[in-house]
Amino acid sequence: MKKHSKHSKLTRRDNDIYAPNEIAILGTNCGNISTLVSAISEHLTTYNLAYLDASHKKEQEVLVVDNFVFHHKGTMASTVNKTLNKFNQVIDFSNYDFTFINGNHYKGAKQILILDPEKEASVLKRLEQLDQIQFVIKLNDAAVYFDFLEEKYPQIKNLKCYNFTDTEAIATHVNALIQEKIPVVKGLVLAGGKSVRMGADKGLLEFHGKAQRTVAIELLEQQNLQTFLSVRSEQEVQEQAVITDVFYDLGPFGAICSAFQKDPNSAWLVVATDLPFLTDEVIQLLLKKRNPSKMATAIKGKSKQFMEPLVTIWEPKSYPMLLNYLSQGFSCPRKVLINSDVEIVEIEDAVIRNINTPEDFDAAKKEIDS
Repeated sequence: MKKHSKHSKLTRRDNDIYAPNEIAILGTNCGNISTLVSAISEHLTTYNLAYLDASHKKEQEVLVVDNFVFHHKGTMASTVNKTLNKFNQVIDFSNYDFTFINGNHYKGAKQILILDPEKEASVLKRLEQLDQIQFVIKLNDAAVYFDFLEEKYPQIKNLKCYNFTDTEAIATHVNALIQEKIPVVKGLVLAGGKSVRMGADKGLLEFHGKAQRTVAIELLEQQNLQTFLSVRSEQEVQEQAVITDVFYDLGPFGAICSAFQKDPNSAWLVVATDLPFLTDEVIQLLLKKRNPSKMATAIKGKSKQFMEPLVTIWEPKSYPMLLNYLSQGFSCPRKVLINSDVEIVEIEDAVIRNINTPEDFDAAKKEIDS
């Protein structure tokens, strides 16, 4: 008999233990680990990096109120009453490209092993934590591979080995680990609008001899993107690759969230179907300028004040933010972009003109045909 499940089977985010992409550093004292993280981070300034550590204070004052101190230059210091919880921590670290972990205190999904002659007993104690060693670092010339390491991991000497002071080379290796987990981009063509002002389905209007939604799909597929058509549940469509809205009556906002619910591990290049002047060159430029460290990479008309949320690459890290805004009663994707860390790509305004009324359609068709 098939086991009954009380919960819907949603696609889960491909996270590590505490973060989307993490590595624990262990094998030496906490001071050396902290020093190494700081030195590596100096070479990785284009990324959002985090460091998970434990307090080393013997006594900890119990807070009456959580403290959040913001500096006018954009930094924040916080002290809060909070216990470590991997489910909550994954949300806290969802905005980071890479998280370093002090492996003396917490296990990480991947590990960097530092060989420190004075910490043989410490490594032996944590031997079971070493199941995905990425590379080894020798603290000094006296560092050796302990016998129990070679017994447990016969191939350990085949792993790349660095000197502790060779931080640039170590950072290059970490950079490769970050690049390995950059999400792929998929395409999403928004065809679920009700087209009230047009009086007809805008996705089926023909500006280039075929339905505009077909043109939009082809624009994305020409960039080798697996592309889906976003539709309402009651729509009848012939296309095979569709994502039906599961966030009802929320327009484009709901369509984007529905795509992330289907695949929270991919970035989504979202394109509306009422943009007949959109070109291959614009899509190529957007992909070229993509910054996966940001919440999104968005097109903006040069004379426009705000970005165009419906010609935007939405990164997986934007999904929790979208849901956060929704929980506060906001369903405007542009509002999310305006108030988030976004990469902006400026183009001529004319390329992203929306066609909303029959008069807009006639004028655009005349311009395209001329």
